[in-house]
Amino acid sequence: MIFRCAFLGCLMACAAAAQESGAVLASPDGNLRIGFVTLAGGKPAASGQLAYEVSYGGKALIAPSHLGLALQGRPVLGAEVRIQAATPGSANESYSLVHGKSNPVRNHYRSLRVEALESTPGGRTLVVEARAYDDGVAFRYVVPEQAGAKDLRLTQEKTEFRIAKDSTAYPSYGEGFLNAYEKAHLQAPVSGIAPDQLVVLPLLIDVPGVAWMAITEAHLENWAGLYLRRNVPQTPTGFAAELPANLDEPALKVLGRTPHASPWRVILAAADPGRLVESNLAVNLNPPSAIADTSWIKAGKSVWNWWYGRSTAPEGWVSQMDTRTMLALIDFAARSGLEYLLIDAGWSDRTEITRPRASMDMPRIFEHARQKQVGIWLWLHWTGVDARMEEAFPLYEKWGVKGLKIDFMDRDDQWMVDWYHRVLKKAAEHRLMVDFHGAYKPTGERRTWPNLMTQEGVQGQEYSKWSFAIEPEHNLILPFTRMLAGPMDFTPGGFDNATRAGFTGRGNDPMVMGTRAHNMALVVVYESPFLVLCDKPWAYEGEAAFEFLKKAPATWDETRCLNAQVGDFITVARRRGQEWYVGSMTDWSARELEIPLSFLGGGRYAAEIYADAPDAGVNPKKVVIEKRMVERGMTLKARLAPGGGHCMRIVPAR
Repeated sequence: MIFRCAFLGCLMACAAAAQESGAVLASPDGNLRIGFVTLAGGKPAASGQLAYEVSYGGKALIAPSHLGLALQGRPVLGAEVRIQAATPGSANESYSLVHGKSNPVRNHYRSLRVEALESTPGGRTLVVEARAYDDGVAFRYVVPEQAGAKDLRLTQEKTEFRIAKDSTAYPSYGEGFLNAYEKAHLQAPVSGIAPDQLVVLPLLIDVPGVAWMAITEAHLENWAGLYLRRNVPQTPTGFAAELPANLDEPALKVLGRTPHASPWRVILAAADPGRLVESNLAVNLNPPSAIADTSWIKAGKSVWNWWYGRSTAPEGWVSQMDTRTMLALIDFAARSGLEYLLIDAGWSDRTEITRPRASMDMPRIFEHARQKQVGIWLWLHWTGVDARMEEAFPLYEKWGVKGLKIDFMDRDDQWMVDWYHRVLKKAAEHRLMVDFHGAYKPTGERRTWPNLMTQEGVQGQEYSKWSFAIEPEHNLILPFTRMLAGPMDFTPGGFDNATRAGFTGRGNDPMVMGTRAHNMALVVVYESPFLVLCDKPWAYEGEAAFEFLKKAPATWDETRCLNAQVGDFITVARRRGQEWYVGSMTDWSARELEIPLSFLGGGRYAAEIYADAPDAGVNPKKVVIEKRMVERGMTLKARLAPGGGHCMRIVPAR
């Protein structure tokens, strides 16, 4: 397609080949479009600065924004080029995941490969690959092997995201590049974000009158993690890419040999933020599974010994890092139908990760777990893994370890990103699942490495032990921000529920804010195939509401977001087999939400309903349990207390 007028004027469904000034790619439904152009003096021209633009429903979402790579000792690749070819393509396939929010997953997109050649004699080539889905667009750089670029020595990625107009954003800020992605997401106008603030991804933005959008990345490998700063010159709503420096050569961000591809730069977009929650775009942008036999990878729920600390235990219980405690926790998991026990920090030294402490009789613990059919996960400090991986992973396989919680990396420079992939590969060789804590955001790599079950990279429930951070509004922002990147190990399910006035942060016997039904709904609203329930066994046993947590799956075949208002309320329905689980949550405002049951199939269903009691606003532990018959076409009304919730398990009637 050739065009010389306004950048996105006269758009067509797909781009054609050779261009004079640009090419445009449309999503399968035609609603989303991404265009590429060369600019001279800010206007389309036969050659100049390579740029892109995105529209939604015919309205500008991202204004013309520069593309390019700054390579050491050379001019910026992309600053002075002409588009010499634009090759279209498409795909419409489905594939299965070992675990996720839906299964199978549809991968339906149109694509465009844009080749840009520097205008100078003997100039270098830069390729931009783009895909347009119905729920977002993505692009990445490819530097081909060529005479002028045998090595890739990147000093700066010059990608921009110029938001079409001032909008409401929900940023989370990093304190430098050594961070664990554990800051709250705030609300601010895009133009009000300080230029020196380092914004972590995903970044949610409400572009008024156009769409909800989220910027993130996918298939992060052999590159450094992407951050944003609002410091595009003379553009108050523009963000520029920032990458962590290489620790050995601080002047560089990425080192490699060509051909070399960047991660995908992803822009999710929808009229309703609930549609973003349903998206599988980041997963679709990753390569297929690198693990041939995945039969040993099992989603499931876990009991945990760290969060509740050295609690005052009732008779018959102990709360220590010792064999007796672990045996009791295994028994509880078996009684409750929980698949796993996570043994957290303290079972070994941080570096001597093959030597348990004297208080931990590991042969006895693992034998008891085998008898009870409960799998064991072990916590590890990343430095111990880095030093002893080759020795430790085969030993863990011999012990019968099912998974590893690896903690405190707190970085996403290129070396650390590659380290994640090395760990996942080595873990897969020894049939070990992985949960990264102290981690950066997911980028969809669980498709390639399905033994990656979940990641932290979130201000999760552990913060209730020492702060007031984990309150209902925070919980209502996460589904539309951090969770868009992928599973998050938030550790839900707190049963010592408190009102805002009654809450106290404490290390032992911690409380959680919001009603019990609110905290139960988290296991449906939040996605984590390794679902760690935070509270102590004696908080759960004998409680009728615990039945919902026991029955809820940790992986799903279908996900639908039925109600969505960022920071205020949400309703998510997820299906596993023929059973549906529905979770609703509200902030500190009491609400009545309508829940349409249009997702059900034909016939009648039995619903188990767990709702806030009428006085749950002052007695937040109180839950009313009801059973009733429902069918497709009905709309139920859920009354939620301040900080409240509502849960349903819906199964075919027998």
